[in-house]
Amino acid sequence: MFSRLSTGWHRWTQHWPSQCAVCHAWPAQRICHACAARFAPPQPRCNTCAMPLPGTTATGTGAVPLQCSACLHQPVPLDACIAAVSYGYPWSRAIAEFKFQGDPGWAGALAALLQRAAQVKPALTAAHWVLPIPLSRQRLQERGFNQALLLARQLAPDKTSADVLLRIQHRSAQSQLQRAQRLSNLHGAFAVEPLRQAQLQGARVVLVDDVMTTGATLHSAAVALRQAGAAHITAMVVARTER
Repeated sequence: MFSRLSTGWHRWTQHWPSQCAVCHAWPAQRICHACAARFAPPQPRCNTCAMPLPGTTATGTGAVPLQCSACLHQPVPLDACIAAVSYGYPWSRAIAEFKFQGDPGWAGALAALLQRAAQVKPALTAAHWVLPIPLSRQRLQERGFNQALLLARQLAPDKTSADVLLRIQHRSAQSQLQRAQRLSNLHGAFAVEPLRQAQLQGARVVLVDDVMTTGATLHSAAVALRQAGAAHITAMVVARTER
């Protein structure tokens, strides 16, 4: 109920003028155009893990996909991965306010930031489903809303579903764990709703989350979707941490 109310309130107020959260210019949206241009410049990234690729130039949607050496040596369960920005100032603060300080009003600004990435529109257009990374029932009760679901609804409301991909086990928070621990922690954490599995056969899916750190969460969810028959999986996140 809180999620629906907060989403509706945000849609009503997202175009109200306010101060930019970064430079405090007035009037502006949450992030003014100048700050978006300054702190979210185009950045060439690995096509399958979204890590920055130094020494390359930004390319259009028709360019040959680039991959980092890690993905070339050890393929990941994603067909593509898109990130708007690297995790750092001012985006880390914005995401913390959104995620941990109960401010769902950030959803529109962060989704708009993600939509600046050239690959986002084609991926959303081609997708049959846009699925948020689900929270466990306990985490959802603690937070009051699923930030990934709010982002997904901003990106593609007609394709978003919160009841296709399920989180079936509550695990400890990922933030303090190393990669191997994260993978172990998430083993078997996700499943596809059995009554919806037929709808994933041969489908193109976009997985949405706020931050990608090691990739363990997105990879675990992608495995569950692949086992259910998804043909193509693109991960889409606002921010990507760097090694």
